[in-house]
Amino acid sequence: MNLSIFATSFSLNLWTDFQNMWQYAFMRNAFEAGTIVAVVAGIVGYFVVLRRLSFAAHALSHVGFAGAAGAVLIGINPLIGLLLFTSGGGLTMASLGKKAASRDVQIGTVLAFMLGLGVLFINLYKGYATEAYSLLFGEILGISASNVLITLIAGILIAVAIAIMYRKLLFTSIDEEVAEAKGISMLGLNIFFLLVVAVATSIAVQIVGVLLIFALLVTPAAIAQRLTRRPSQGMLLSVIVALIATWFGLFISYYLPYPVSFFIATLVFMVYLIVRIAQARIFI
Repeated sequence: MNLSIFATSFSLNLWTDFQNMWQYAFMRNAFEAGTIVAVVAGIVGYFVVLRRLSFAAHALSHVGFAGAAGAVLIGINPLIGLLLFTSGGGLTMASLGKKAASRDVQIGTVLAFMLGLGVLFINLYKGYATEAYSLLFGEILGISASNVLITLIAGILIAVAIAIMYRKLLFTSIDEEVAEAKGISMLGLNIFFLLVVAVATSIAVQIVGVLLIFALLVTPAAIAQRLTRRPSQGMLLSVIVALIATWFGLFISYYLPYPVSFFIATLVFMVYLIVRIAQARIFI
Protein backbone atom coordinates (compact mmCIF):
# COMPACT_ATOMS: atom_id res chain seq x y z
CA MET A 1 0.00 0.00 0.00
CA ASN A 2 1.37 3.41 -0.96
CA LEU A 3 0.63 5.53 2.09
CA SER A 4 1.90 8.73 0.54
CA ILE A 5 -1.47 9.23 -1.19
CA PHE A 6 -3.11 9.57 2.26
CA ALA A 7 -0.54 11.80 3.89
CA THR A 8 0.54 15.38 3.69
CA SER A 9 4.18 16.12 2.96
CA PHE A 10 6.69 15.41 5.68
CA SER A 11 7.47 18.32 8.02
CA LEU A 12 9.81 19.02 10.90
CA ASN A 13 6.85 19.15 13.29
CA LEU A 14 6.64 15.49 14.29
CA TRP A 15 3.59 16.02 16.49
CA THR A 16 1.61 17.52 13.59
CA ASP A 17 2.71 14.68 11.34
CA PHE A 18 1.60 12.16 13.94
CA GLN A 19 -1.81 13.85 14.26
CA ASN A 20 -2.22 13.71 10.48
CA MET A 21 -1.62 9.96 10.29
CA TRP A 22 -3.67 9.26 13.45
CA GLN A 23 -6.86 10.36 11.70
CA TYR A 24 -6.84 7.12 9.66
CA ALA A 25 -8.25 4.01 11.33
CA PHE A 26 -5.76 1.66 9.69
CA MET A 27 -2.86 3.66 11.16
CA ARG A 28 -4.42 3.63 14.62
CA ASN A 29 -4.88 -0.13 14.37
CA ALA A 30 -1.28 -0.52 13.18
CA PHE A 31 0.15 1.52 16.05
CA GLU A 32 -1.99 -0.28 18.63
CA ALA A 33 -1.13 -3.77 17.35
CA GLY A 34 2.51 -2.81 16.84
CA THR A 35 2.80 -1.55 20.40
CA ILE A 36 1.33 -4.74 21.85
CA VAL A 37 3.54 -6.97 19.72
CA ALA A 38 6.68 -4.94 20.46
CA VAL A 39 6.14 -5.27 24.22
CA VAL A 40 5.44 -9.01 23.99
CA ALA A 41 8.34 -9.63 21.60
CA GLY A 42 10.72 -7.68 23.82
CA ILE A 43 9.84 -9.75 26.91
CA VAL A 44 9.58 -13.18 25.28
CA GLY A 45 12.52 -12.49 22.99
CA TYR A 46 14.79 -11.88 25.98
CA PHE A 47 14.21 -15.45 27.16
CA VAL A 48 14.41 -16.78 23.59
CA VAL A 49 17.95 -15.41 23.28
CA LEU A 50 18.90 -16.37 26.84
CA ARG A 51 17.71 -19.94 26.29
CA ARG A 52 19.39 -20.14 22.83
CA LEU A 53 16.09 -20.73 21.05
CA SER A 54 16.45 -18.24 18.19
CA PHE A 55 16.28 -21.05 15.63
CA ALA A 56 13.12 -22.36 17.30
CA ALA A 57 11.41 -18.96 17.02
CA HIS A 58 12.41 -18.73 13.38
CA ALA A 59 11.19 -22.28 12.73
CA LEU A 60 7.85 -21.65 14.44
CA SER A 61 7.19 -18.68 12.17
CA HIS A 62 7.58 -20.94 9.13
CA VAL A 63 5.43 -23.60 10.78
CA GLY A 64 2.80 -20.91 11.26
CA PHE A 65 2.88 -20.11 7.56
CA ALA A 66 1.97 -23.73 6.83
CA GLY A 67 -0.94 -23.41 9.25
CA ALA A 68 -2.12 -20.19 7.61
CA ALA A 69 -1.96 -21.85 4.20
CA GLY A 70 -4.00 -24.79 5.52
CA ALA A 71 -6.57 -22.40 7.00
CA VAL A 72 -6.93 -20.61 3.65
CA LEU A 73 -7.41 -23.99 1.97
CA ILE A 74 -10.38 -24.93 4.18
CA GLY A 75 -11.79 -21.39 4.23
CA ILE A 76 -11.16 -20.16 7.78
CA ASN A 77 -9.21 -17.22 9.25
CA PRO A 78 -5.46 -17.71 8.56
CA LEU A 79 -4.69 -16.49 12.10
CA ILE A 80 -6.47 -19.56 13.50
CA GLY A 81 -4.32 -21.89 11.41
CA LEU A 82 -1.25 -19.88 12.38
CA LEU A 83 -1.93 -20.28 16.10
CA LEU A 84 -2.83 -23.97 15.84
CA PHE A 85 0.25 -24.93 13.86
CA THR A 86 2.73 -22.88 15.89
CA SER A 87 1.30 -24.34 19.10
CA GLY A 88 1.48 -27.87 17.69
CA GLY A 89 4.97 -27.25 16.38
CA GLY A 90 6.10 -25.88 19.75
CA LEU A 91 4.74 -28.93 21.57
CA THR A 92 6.47 -31.27 19.14
CA MET A 93 9.82 -29.47 19.36
CA ALA A 94 9.74 -29.43 23.16
CA SER A 95 8.80 -33.12 23.34
CA LEU A 96 11.53 -34.24 20.94
CA GLY A 97 14.38 -32.22 22.41
CA LYS A 98 14.92 -32.14 26.16
CA LYS A 99 17.80 -29.66 26.28
CA ALA A 100 18.45 -26.53 24.24
CA ALA A 101 21.93 -27.65 23.22
CA SER A 102 20.61 -30.82 21.54
CA ARG A 103 17.37 -29.46 20.08
CA ASP A 104 18.50 -28.07 16.71
CA VAL A 105 18.20 -31.38 14.84
CA GLN A 106 14.68 -31.97 16.17
CA ILE A 107 13.63 -28.43 15.31
CA GLY A 108 15.03 -28.78 11.80
CA THR A 109 13.15 -32.05 11.32
CA VAL A 110 9.81 -30.55 12.40
CA LEU A 111 10.46 -27.44 10.28
CA ALA A 112 11.15 -29.48 7.13
CA PHE A 113 7.94 -31.49 7.56
CA MET A 114 5.81 -28.39 8.20
CA LEU A 115 7.27 -26.54 5.22
CA GLY A 116 6.37 -29.54 3.09
CA LEU A 117 2.80 -29.33 4.35
CA GLY A 118 2.72 -25.62 3.58
CA VAL A 119 3.80 -26.24 -0.01
CA LEU A 120 1.11 -28.93 -0.34
CA PHE A 121 -1.63 -26.65 1.02
CA ILE A 122 -0.69 -23.79 -1.30
CA ASN A 123 -0.58 -26.19 -4.26
CA LEU A 124 -4.02 -27.60 -3.43
CA TYR A 125 -5.58 -24.14 -3.13
CA LYS A 126 -7.05 -23.15 -6.50
CA GLY A 127 -7.29 -19.41 -5.87
CA TYR A 128 -4.64 -16.87 -4.96
CA ALA A 129 -3.81 -17.22 -1.26
CA THR A 130 -3.27 -13.51 -0.63
CA GLU A 131 -3.86 -13.73 3.13
CA ALA A 132 -1.38 -16.57 3.57
CA TYR A 133 1.28 -14.96 1.39
CA SER A 134 0.93 -11.63 3.23
CA LEU A 135 2.19 -13.39 6.36
CA LEU A 136 5.57 -13.88 4.69
CA PHE A 137 6.33 -10.17 4.93
CA GLY A 138 3.78 -8.92 7.47
CA GLU A 139 0.60 -6.93 6.93
CA ILE A 140 0.47 -4.53 9.85
CA LEU A 141 -1.31 -1.83 7.82
CA GLY A 142 -4.09 -4.28 7.03
CA ILE A 143 -4.82 -5.29 10.61
CA SER A 144 -8.47 -4.89 11.58
CA ALA A 145 -9.84 -3.71 14.91
CA SER A 146 -10.90 -7.29 15.71
CA ASN A 147 -7.34 -8.52 15.11
CA VAL A 148 -6.03 -5.78 17.39
CA LEU A 149 -8.35 -7.10 20.11
CA ILE A 150 -7.14 -10.68 19.52
CA THR A 151 -3.55 -9.46 19.68
CA LEU A 152 -4.25 -7.61 22.95
CA ILE A 153 -5.84 -10.68 24.58
CA ALA A 154 -2.94 -12.88 23.44
CA GLY A 155 -0.45 -10.30 24.70
CA ILE A 156 -2.07 -10.13 28.15
CA LEU A 157 -2.11 -13.93 28.44
CA ILE A 158 1.57 -14.12 27.48
CA ALA A 159 2.53 -11.40 29.98
CA VAL A 160 0.65 -13.16 32.78
CA ALA A 161 2.21 -16.53 31.89
CA ILE A 162 5.73 -15.07 31.88
CA ALA A 163 5.11 -13.28 35.19
CA ILE A 164 3.92 -16.49 36.87
CA MET A 165 6.86 -18.58 35.63
CA TYR A 166 9.50 -15.81 35.69
CA ARG A 167 11.78 -17.22 38.38
CA LYS A 168 11.79 -20.76 36.99
CA LEU A 169 12.34 -19.51 33.46
CA LEU A 170 15.27 -17.37 34.53
CA PHE A 171 16.80 -20.14 36.64
CA THR A 172 16.55 -22.78 33.91
CA SER A 173 17.73 -20.34 31.25
CA ILE A 174 20.95 -19.66 33.15
CA ASP A 175 21.77 -23.24 34.16
CA GLU A 176 19.61 -26.14 32.96
CA GLU A 177 21.60 -28.86 34.71
CA VAL A 178 21.47 -27.26 38.15
CA ALA A 179 17.76 -26.48 37.71
CA GLU A 180 17.06 -30.09 36.80
CA ALA A 181 19.06 -31.28 39.81
CA LYS A 182 16.85 -29.07 41.98
CA GLY A 183 13.81 -31.00 40.76
CA ILE A 184 12.46 -28.65 38.09
CA SER A 185 10.84 -30.54 35.21
CA MET A 186 12.73 -29.39 32.13
CA LEU A 187 10.31 -31.10 29.75
CA GLY A 188 7.28 -29.39 31.30
CA LEU A 189 8.98 -26.01 31.36
CA ASN A 190 10.21 -26.37 27.77
CA ILE A 191 6.69 -27.23 26.62
CA PHE A 192 5.29 -24.24 28.51
CA PHE A 193 7.85 -21.80 27.11
CA LEU A 194 7.69 -23.01 23.52
CA LEU A 195 3.90 -22.64 23.65
CA VAL A 196 4.43 -19.05 24.81
CA VAL A 197 6.92 -18.53 21.97
CA ALA A 198 4.42 -20.04 19.55
CA VAL A 199 1.71 -17.55 20.49
CA ALA A 200 4.18 -14.64 20.55
CA THR A 201 5.46 -15.65 17.11
CA SER A 202 1.92 -15.87 15.76
CA ILE A 203 1.07 -12.30 16.72
CA ALA A 204 4.51 -10.94 15.73
CA VAL A 205 4.21 -12.48 12.26
CA GLN A 206 1.36 -10.05 11.54
CA ILE A 207 3.81 -7.17 12.01
CA VAL A 208 7.10 -8.25 10.44
CA GLY A 209 6.17 -11.46 8.65
CA VAL A 210 7.58 -14.97 8.64
CA LEU A 211 10.80 -13.99 6.85
CA LEU A 212 11.68 -11.13 9.24
CA ILE A 213 10.59 -12.56 12.59
CA PHE A 214 14.10 -12.05 13.98
CA ALA A 215 13.57 -8.28 13.67
CA LEU A 216 11.31 -8.10 16.73
CA LEU A 217 11.64 -11.43 18.51
CA VAL A 218 15.44 -11.79 18.55
CA THR A 219 17.41 -8.66 17.60
CA PRO A 220 16.11 -6.28 20.34
CA ALA A 221 16.84 -8.93 22.97
CA ALA A 222 20.29 -9.55 21.51
CA ILE A 223 20.99 -5.81 21.75
CA ALA A 224 19.75 -5.70 25.35
CA GLN A 225 21.91 -8.63 26.44
CA ARG A 226 24.98 -6.88 25.03
CA LEU A 227 24.26 -3.75 27.05
CA THR A 228 23.23 -5.19 30.42
CA ARG A 229 23.47 -8.46 32.35
CA ARG A 230 20.55 -7.76 34.67
CA PRO A 231 17.43 -9.61 33.47
CA SER A 232 14.94 -6.91 34.52
CA GLN A 233 16.95 -4.17 32.81
CA GLY A 234 17.54 -6.42 29.81
CA MET A 235 13.84 -7.07 29.26
CA LEU A 236 13.02 -3.39 29.68
CA LEU A 237 15.70 -2.39 27.18
CA SER A 238 14.56 -5.10 24.76
CA VAL A 239 11.00 -3.75 24.92
CA ILE A 240 12.18 -0.17 24.42
CA VAL A 241 14.23 -1.07 21.32
CA ALA A 242 11.31 -3.05 19.84
CA LEU A 243 8.88 -0.20 20.55
CA ILE A 244 11.08 2.49 19.04
CA ALA A 245 11.75 0.42 15.92
CA THR A 246 8.05 -0.35 15.46
CA TRP A 247 6.84 3.21 16.03
CA PHE A 248 9.48 4.80 13.82
CA GLY A 249 8.98 2.09 11.19
CA LEU A 250 5.28 2.94 11.02
CA PHE A 251 5.99 6.66 11.04
CA ILE A 252 8.47 6.44 8.15
CA SER A 253 6.26 4.11 6.12
CA TYR A 254 3.47 6.69 6.24
CA TYR A 255 5.56 8.92 3.96
CA LEU A 256 7.56 6.37 1.96
CA PRO A 257 5.88 3.71 -0.23
CA TYR A 258 7.85 0.74 1.11
CA PRO A 259 6.94 -2.15 3.46
CA VAL A 260 6.77 -1.36 7.17
CA SER A 261 8.60 -4.60 7.99
CA PHE A 262 11.60 -3.38 5.98
CA PHE A 263 11.89 -0.23 8.08
CA ILE A 264 11.46 -2.10 11.36
CA ALA A 265 14.06 -4.71 10.44
CA THR A 266 16.47 -2.04 9.20
CA LEU A 267 16.14 0.09 12.33
CA VAL A 268 16.82 -2.76 14.78
CA PHE A 269 19.69 -4.02 12.63
CA MET A 270 21.26 -0.55 12.58
CA VAL A 271 21.01 -0.31 16.37
CA TYR A 272 22.59 -3.77 16.68
CA LEU A 273 25.47 -2.76 14.41
CA ILE A 274 26.03 0.49 16.32
CA VAL A 275 26.17 -1.40 19.62
CA ARG A 276 28.59 -3.98 18.20
CA ILE A 277 30.87 -1.32 16.69
CA ALA A 278 30.81 0.79 19.87
CA GLN A 279 31.70 -2.21 22.04
CA ALA A 280 34.46 -3.28 19.64
CA ARG A 281 36.06 0.19 19.86
CA ILE A 282 35.86 0.19 23.65
CA PHE A 283 37.85 -3.05 23.85
CA ILE A 284 40.47 -2.00 21.28
